[in-house]
Amino acid sequence: MSWWQELRCRFGRRHGTGKAGSRTAGSGTTDNGTTADRTAEGRTGHTGPPPTGFTLLPWLLMGLGSFSNILQGKTANPWIGGLGLLTFNSLYIYVTFRSFDRERREAVSTRVALLLLAAVTTALAVGYGGTWLLFFPLLGLAIGASLRGPWLRRAGLTLAVLTCLAVGLHGWSNAVSIMYGTLMSTMVTAAILSLNEAVRDLRAAREELARNAVEKERQRFSRDLHDLLGHTLSVIVVKSEAARRLAPRDLDAALAQIGDIESVGRQALTEIREAVTGYREGSLARELSRASSALSAAGVTPVVRRSGTPLTPQTEALLGWVVREAVTNVLRHSGAARCEIAVDSGPERVRLTVTDDGGGEQPGAAGTADGIGGTGLVGLTERLAVAGGSLTAGPAPRGGFTVTAELPAVLTGLPEVTAEPPAAGERPPEAGSVPGTATAPRAR
Repeated sequence: MSWWQELRCRFGRRHGTGKAGSRTAGSGTTDNGTTADRTAEGRTGHTGPPPTGFTLLPWLLMGLGSFSNILQGKTANPWIGGLGLLTFNSLYIYVTFRSFDRERREAVSTRVALLLLAAVTTALAVGYGGTWLLFFPLLGLAIGASLRGPWLRRAGLTLAVLTCLAVGLHGWSNAVSIMYGTLMSTMVTAAILSLNEAVRDLRAAREELARNAVEKERQRFSRDLHDLLGHTLSVIVVKSEAARRLAPRDLDAALAQIGDIESVGRQALTEIREAVTGYREGSLARELSRASSALSAAGVTPVVRRSGTPLTPQTEALLGWVVREAVTNVLRHSGAARCEIAVDSGPERVRLTVTDDGGGEQPGAAGTADGIGGTGLVGLTERLAVAGGSLTAGPAPRGGFTVTAELPAVLTGLPEVTAEPPAAGERPPEAGSVPGTATAPRAR
């Protein structure tokens, strides 16, 4: 974009006229018909337009005194003075406009132009003195805009030495004001532009963090919704089939299964509401009891073993998700006659294993890294990885399919959760045992 197009764009935005023209001239239309300027304004609309070289152009008016001396014939060798003034202005504009783009500011061409600008400024100040000494503050502006860090300190020191030498050659009458103006123009310009860049970087980082937070929340909700609905619908289907089989010969047992379907549906509605707000509470004992009930209704013999020290609510909540997903896969895909769920908790690590004796293949288990492939298992892997745990899934050595989850005994960096109280009709888990072990649980 040329400086003239940028000027037209900025003028149109400030005065509210020529919207279409300013948009076209300021940014140009891409091949697909969209406007780059519109995208930039969408990203940084609340921060205002970034500063450009136009903010430093008015300071060139300090050179009007030298230009006036050339026109009035008060300058020796006016052609040399005019050529020097033109060269200084051209280099100043070139350096300042490139200084507001980080890549172009650090380019070799910009550094070379800055050196030439310093040489021209020193030559004009030494050769003519008087109003030509005012070019040193302008050189300070260019240095402050184009240099950062150690380079700025070195250039500032060099500029101070050159200013002292040039001023000393023509007397010390205006030495203090010129040296003070040069120092302040250099440091203040560098400080203001550095602060502006830091503020914009912080705002960009904040927006990026906000986008990441939204993405993580979207992933969390999708995982929760998948796990909740997948398990609930599988249980409803299994219990509906059981009720259909029992209805011709045992109406009471069929009605008990229908009651379970109603209870599962109501509980699913509550859990979905809690998942939406992000405050779903988990209880491993309840999940194990539900898993035993669902497996028994599907004709799969559940065997649940639990040993070791008590678990924290956070650990129980995560392991409850694993039980829910693993048992759902057993009901859907395994064709197993027996499913064993084992929980072993130690002082440092907790291990949960879900093993069935089915065909040994489940969707997404083959041909993927670590045997993890299904959407639910992938979500569980991500969930456990955040807590410092791991999940592996694949065919068992003796046939069937095994899902193994490991977690630290004490989780850090996760929100606190409170274990759910036992539902009506459920007993609290006893040490070393879980309701539903080895036998089908009574219908709730």
